[in-house]
Amino acid sequence: MAGVGFGNGAIDLGGLLICQIKNLIAVWNAHEGGNNNIGASFYEPSPLPDGFFMLGSYSQSNTNSVPGWVLAGKDATSYPSTPILKLPIDYTLVLNSTSLAINQDGVAYFWQPIPPNGYTVVGNVVTGSPEKPPLDKIRCVRSDFVVIQENGDFVWSVGDANSSYSFNVYSSMGDNGNMTALLVPTGTFLVQGNGSTTSSVPYLKNVMEKFSAMPNMAQIQELIKEYSPVIYFHPDEDFFPSSVSWFFENGGLLYTKGQESNPVSIDPTGSNLPQGGSNDGLYWLDLPIDNAARGTVKSGNLQGAGAYIHIKPMLGGTCTDIAIWMFYPFNGPAKVKLDLINIDLGRVGEHVGDWEHVTLRVSNFDGELKRVYFAQHSKGVWLDGSDIEYQNDTKPVVYSSLHGHAAFPKPGINLIGNGNIGVRNDAAKGNMFMDTGVNYTIISADYLKPPIDEPSWLNYVREWGPKISYDFANEVSKVTMFLPGNLKRKLMDLFNSLPNEVFGEEGPTGPKWKDSWGGDERI
Repeated sequence: MAGVGFGNGAIDLGGLLICQIKNLIAVWNAHEGGNNNIGASFYEPSPLPDGFFMLGSYSQSNTNSVPGWVLAGKDATSYPSTPILKLPIDYTLVLNSTSLAINQDGVAYFWQPIPPNGYTVVGNVVTGSPEKPPLDKIRCVRSDFVVIQENGDFVWSVGDANSSYSFNVYSSMGDNGNMTALLVPTGTFLVQGNGSTTSSVPYLKNVMEKFSAMPNMAQIQELIKEYSPVIYFHPDEDFFPSSVSWFFENGGLLYTKGQESNPVSIDPTGSNLPQGGSNDGLYWLDLPIDNAARGTVKSGNLQGAGAYIHIKPMLGGTCTDIAIWMFYPFNGPAKVKLDLINIDLGRVGEHVGDWEHVTLRVSNFDGELKRVYFAQHSKGVWLDGSDIEYQNDTKPVVYSSLHGHAAFPKPGINLIGNGNIGVRNDAAKGNMFMDTGVNYTIISADYLKPPIDEPSWLNYVREWGPKISYDFANEVSKVTMFLPGNLKRKLMDLFNSLPNEVFGEEGPTGPKWKDSWGGDERI
């Protein structure tokens, strides 16, 4: 039953209880190697709760100012012949830092546990002593609770110029898979050397395939109340969000291929929108035909706008993702920066029906906001909770880019491109803002029993705007005709390097048909 295990400190993966250890004792620091040659730090979790055992040490790049976490495990079954956790049978020394010609604090020894048959090592042990750790220092995990993944998070690497030694450190920390993958990152790391190029790391598996640690409806509402982002719009913004029903009630039209001269009005609930099928180009939505009404709808209706919220389990049910979607009737034109020149792109970038979102990742161990995803056109960025701006202590601040409505954690130009050339996403804190927790609707949470009744418009598969009717090449030529040859080439190279989503040549699909709906966010 959802909510039973939420925020209780430990999560049951089907007999294997796990808890998240944030108290970490520093063991060793390397001041060189890894990304930007900045080094890495290594820690041991301590103390552990009664009955829980260490699964591996923790490591992070020195670019991170605050230590993270690592999982500890406890066997909650009573099967002495096949326990979920077992002692290793020995250790292998995989790295002795005395051999590393780098700036380091003391000496470190990295030990690989040797597991019994049928068990898997999910982390290494790092010590400051050449003596092997005691066997009861760590536990190996029964192999049916472990999945090896090929995409561990890179933490650190070190090697000499002649490659006489080379070591890489990868951790099980990443956002991995989709809602049904049931994979749980451990926070532990593995040292790989001797020329190995693999980045494989072990994840734990939720073999119970249930989400008892996910929040129930009352807990969801408390999380939204506590963590709902506040979205600030640029002072020059012309196109604001609205509710979906307002868009329909104020003249949004449904078009059918072959019957373009006879569009139909849309019921406020979207009940007459075609359901199912595929994005086959047979239907699309558009603004009212009347010019005055088109202008009104383009501007949106911030006063009545609301957030549409999708709740989903992630990382094997150890986290809750709260995806907060906003609907904008219209996306305005784009602007590019070419070195010292700023160029308005005319109609380029305009499209009807703009869906944007921000995602909160909440730990199901303790209900803490761990990360926030800022969606930016076809991609986005995850930031740790400690690295973002807050309002009223707990509400993340989001800056909506001018006309394009992409989400950014800080004000500024926010170029999407290369170097000093790119599409501008100007963001600033104007007087207009939206607290997404004031007026919201939970539109989907499949893990709840019974699940949320989804609105009809959510299951409309086709596009929320028409395919752009203007000649893109002709619009670009208007912009470039007065540019010198070198800037014209740079601009065309920029256009060719960016996805269609940036320029809005196609009408966007709704939230349920985005890649992130059933999986992780795109970065």
